[in-house]
Amino acid sequence: MIEWRIDALAFSSCNCAYNCPCQFELRPTHGDCRGFEVGRIERGHFGDVILDGLHWAILYEWPGAIFEGNGTMQAVVEERADERQRRALETVLHGGETREAVTHWWVFRAMSNKIHETTFKPIEFEADLDARTARVAIAGMLESVARPIISPATGEPHRIRIDLPAGIEFAVAEIASASTKASDPILLDLEDTYGQFNAIHHTGRGVVRQYM
Repeated sequence: MIEWRIDALAFSSCNCAYNCPCQFELRPTHGDCRGFEVGRIERGHFGDVILDGLHWAILYEWPGAIFEGNGTMQAVVEERADERQRRALETVLHGGETREAVTHWWVFRAMSNKIHETTFKPIEFEADLDARTARVAIAGMLESVARPIISPATGEPHRIRIDLPAGIEFAVAEIASASTKASDPILLDLEDTYGQFNAIHHTGRGVVRQYM
């Protein structure tokens, strides 16, 4: 395998309630799963290809739980990436050069039987992990904003985390409220649904646990 590693900040959202059942090995809130992930690479390489500072996104949908398959997936790579960077990120996001089932990207690809051609677009991603706020804009495709969950009892921000010591996506995630709209090929029209901030430390051999 080609040696690669990505250390990044990621934000994602899906159509589930704030307590996304998928994280607890339960069925999705509404029976199906649809959402997206966006990230900014702090440090990264694919062989000798440097990926520092680049953004990526994945849009996805499944008719049921992810593990049941029959999904659809669309990868987006920031258009300022050069040709080698584009192909490197496309490979990683599609689960290539990765051992079986050791990253969520590998699982997403394996559980999708329709893979749209990777597209290359401007990606804007601003995030404040401590404040649980974010803004995402992918030109002509997706817009999303996140804010803290607000307690209906006190009117104050409610902070909650999900801890997955053996997770293949994250170790700890900060949970927020997200609203998202996306157009073809994967439609999203979400209002105050599950939002997730997390660090990513992935290699082709799996998650780097020393960060956890």
